[in-house]
Amino acid sequence: MKLIIQIPCKDEEEHLPATLADLPREIPGIDVVETLVIDDGSTDRTIEVARANGVDHIVKLTNNKGLAAGFQAGLDAALKLGADIVVNTDADNQYYGGDIPKLVAPIVAGNADMVIGDRQVETIAHFSPLKVALQKLGSWVVRQASETNVPDTTSGFRAYNREAALQMVVVSKFTYTLETIIQAGKLLVAIDDVPIRTNPKTRESRLFPSMGAYVRRNSISIFRIYAQYEPLRVFWSAAVLMGVVAAIVWGRFFVSWVQGEGAGHVQSLILGAVLFMGAMLLFALGVIGDLLAAQRTLSQRTFERVRRIELAIGIPPSHYEPGAPSPAAGSTPDAKTGDSDTGETGERKALEV
Repeated sequence: MKLIIQIPCKDEEEHLPATLADLPREIPGIDVVETLVIDDGSTDRTIEVARANGVDHIVKLTNNKGLAAGFQAGLDAALKLGADIVVNTDADNQYYGGDIPKLVAPIVAGNADMVIGDRQVETIAHFSPLKVALQKLGSWVVRQASETNVPDTTSGFRAYNREAALQMVVVSKFTYTLETIIQAGKLLVAIDDVPIRTNPKTRESRLFPSMGAYVRRNSISIFRIYAQYEPLRVFWSAAVLMGVVAAIVWGRFFVSWVQGEGAGHVQSLILGAVLFMGAMLLFALGVIGDLLAAQRTLSQRTFERVRRIELAIGIPPSHYEPGAPSPAAGSTPDAKTGDSDTGETGERKALEV
């Protein structure tokens, strides 16, 4: 069984060595452990540092495409490199690499397809009470949207088996953490969580310039992703609410009309009509959204089949570069991938780029 640890990076030459040094190279139940760095348009020496510290594989994106795009590129490359399990961690050494064996244990045992590390945010020293409260509130909202029991939904320390990774399609331009959980919940992927440790803070987050930006971006992301998967529930709930308000306003006009004062409350009649038309519009949007959601499901299944075909015929990873040379003289990374699901020949083709 082959495990690839992927690390999305953007200008991480300072923190990457410590992150890599923290990663285990031997894990119970795993035959091969390799590392993959996704360079998201770094302008420093991230790639040189990665090679100097023994990284096996590198995906070098041509410009900064964002964390979600980097995660998706890494997932695609890891699958084509023969990974049976893919672990994602952050380059700032936020997560304790020594907990990777614990993270992948449910997958190795065959009890889960996807495992998320629970940071137990209330125990993190640099998290303020407000941030802890917001984290817990956001995780509760995502649990309701995804119908899962994940306690720490924004944790980027997670593991996927091959089947779960094949189904993941990230379309968000901001973050993959929330979308993949909601997506996994709707696809009935078996999700588990394990408590993990974190390392001391090394730098401020680059995703959120402020707490307000964090709340705003995550709120929009949750609503957008949930509306993609449950458009009827979102738009019809809003339609019913607006319809009830319209009925109340019309009721006010009707009572006034019965009392002979209808002429003085025509504005209620007009407002009720506007609200009713808005409710009908939301109802129609729900129907259209449901049709689009069905199309999305078909597109996702098609994408998964295309992925399987690419793996079967040995299509190489996009933007791939080999990492550090193997300790064996003259060997290359493709010598390690002959036992993957795609076969020895396919994997060698995938690495000869």
